[in-house]
Amino acid sequence: MSRAYRSGWIDPAPLEVARPRLPWWTLLPGWVKAILSPFLLVFVVCWLLVQLGRILSRYPLTLAVAALVGWCYGAFGPWPLAFTALGVAVALGLWWWLHRDTFRRFVVPQARTEYRRFSVYACQWRTVMRLSDLTKTSRGKEYRPKLGRVRSEGWRDRVRVRMVKGQAPEQWELHASGLAHSFKAQSCRVRVRKPGRLELDLVHRDPLVGAISVPALTEDAESVDLRRITVGRTETGKPWRLRLLGTHLLTVGVSGAGKGSLLWSVIWALAPLIRTGRVQLCGIDPKGGMELGQAPEVFHRVVFDNGPDAVALLEEIAETVKERATSYRGRLRAWHPGTGDPFLLLVIDELADVIAYQTDKQLRERAARAVQAITSQGRAPGVCVLGLVQDPRKEVVAFRHLFSTRIAMRLDEKAQVDMVLGDGVRERGATAHEINEHTPGVAWAKEEGRREPFRARAFHVTDTDLDTLVGYVTGVPVQRAEVLSFPDRSRDERNGGAVA
Repeated sequence: MSRAYRSGWIDPAPLEVARPRLPWWTLLPGWVKAILSPFLLVFVVCWLLVQLGRILSRYPLTLAVAALVGWCYGAFGPWPLAFTALGVAVALGLWWWLHRDTFRRFVVPQARTEYRRFSVYACQWRTVMRLSDLTKTSRGKEYRPKLGRVRSEGWRDRVRVRMVKGQAPEQWELHASGLAHSFKAQSCRVRVRKPGRLELDLVHRDPLVGAISVPALTEDAESVDLRRITVGRTETGKPWRLRLLGTHLLTVGVSGAGKGSLLWSVIWALAPLIRTGRVQLCGIDPKGGMELGQAPEVFHRVVFDNGPDAVALLEEIAETVKERATSYRGRLRAWHPGTGDPFLLLVIDELADVIAYQTDKQLRERAARAVQAITSQGRAPGVCVLGLVQDPRKEVVAFRHLFSTRIAMRLDEKAQVDMVLGDGVRERGATAHEINEHTPGVAWAKEEGRREPFRARAFHVTDTDLDTLVGYVTGVPVQRAEVLSFPDRSRDERNGGAVA
């Protein structure tokens, strides 16, 4: 037995510590440091000025109020300061009472932005980034995404972020739900501004909860532009404008999602051109007229089934497309009002009933060929297809790629969102499968040439509005017959018998 073991002594393990890494400039000779010290001083001063500029740009209202309060207190004392503060409060209160719109536009946004930037984001940004695994560590140094400009709009906060080197937007999209909960928001959408820069939309409430009434019909047909007709309002408060000229529209949504609201909003916007004959509507409603039959007078031609008459109409429009293309050859690249031909809008309610669910195979194939011909060749000759469908699968609408503008209303499944709007849109916030069933007409839309989808709500068109529309287009006021209930004779007999 060894002596070390008998004595109970055990040799300690060698000390293992990380060698400290000194900054490179500490190894420079003294004369080099003396030469570089003026440049270092200038750099420090410039850095401090930049930081001061950042603080001034991020909290201008807070700093201005603080500076004003300090100056008043130093110059006049506490009592004048208190009276001044009371006067400012009264002035702001009167402004809010008399002109709330301007008060909310000029005062509230900046104050709310500075408060939320400091209390919600700046104070817990480091902790949230660490717990969300959005930081990186290299050689003992932590690299953290930088918080940029914050803009609070009441219903959402727009937060700009500079990503860490090596990060991708997809990593932020995977953590969007966690970021929303961390910052006490309902949802978080990730948008790419430019390489390395993101903008987070942290949504706190839905601005599209209430129904939107249709605007008054205009008498000026020249003001209607087929490249931007107004059919509703976006969640940012701007008009929702759709392009009809040179495109086709596919609207997908479950039953009750509000596809009819969008359909009639489009027709409402086109009413001045329909009345003058510059736009002609053709419609197919396989449901027996349950939708288009509400105002058939505004249509040039309309069919209320998916049988031979519907197929004949589709083939006739496909032939019109070819005839127009032949007549425009060598003279025009695209239709315009000067051609003398009316712009043709084909509305197909329940498109699947025409091209997929038709039991007659021959009629189904003829209808599919005609619709494909119209959607593939009709944009330049001035023909637009507005298709409405519930099932967006390829087995139902195999040529949905020919619809350059796609609108997703309330859907049943997550996968259907990507089917309609394209791959990856759901990760960027387009959650059409989460639209509330009590908000018909709300939709996510994606237009050709625009990477990011946007959320909007179509106008709510009532039966009274449809009567107004018909009277406006035809010039004949609509007279609805009053429906009277039949008298309950058995009750009268019982009452008479009781009296007798």
